[in-house]
Amino acid sequence: MASELKNLSIYTETGIAKQNPDKPYRIGIAVSEWNQEITSNLASGAIETLKKYGYSDDDIVLRSVPGSFELPLGAIYLIENQNCDAVICLGCVIQGDTKHFDYVCSGVTQGIMDVNTRYATPVAFGLLTTNNQQQAIDRAGGRLGNKGTEAAAAALKMLTLKNEVL
Repeated sequence: MASELKNLSIYTETGIAKQNPDKPYRIGIAVSEWNQEITSNLASGAIETLKKYGYSDDDIVLRSVPGSFELPLGAIYLIENQNCDAVICLGCVIQGDTKHFDYVCSGVTQGIMDVNTRYATPVAFGLLTTNNQQQAIDRAGGRLGNKGTEAAAAALKMLTLKNEVL
């Protein structure tokens, strides 16, 4: 969680799955088109992190979904149809005047968890759930780092764990 004390882009490199030339990994990124000025920055952070660990454009499958609520199904499509070894889900939901925020955030959270357990495939949660636009900017490459970077690191760490225990 990003706060004044924790920057999203700072993580330990222990357990990061670097690209394996003998058995290349495919990493999917499902990114929401809603709040695109934020989600495009999240996607850039994720891609930059993957490239830092040896992944090329050919190893990364980037697909858009209309909104954050569609992220879990986007992840399923990437796993089932693009043979992705891990998926990074990126979206942004900003609090409004209605309860819609609560339902979307809850549904996406549960949906991503369900995909993780149903497929036993790492599916990283890169969903910003903020009170306002400024909080989203701060967490999408702003003063608190980039949640896309954090989600990519989490996906690669879980891919390492999967390969160690299976």
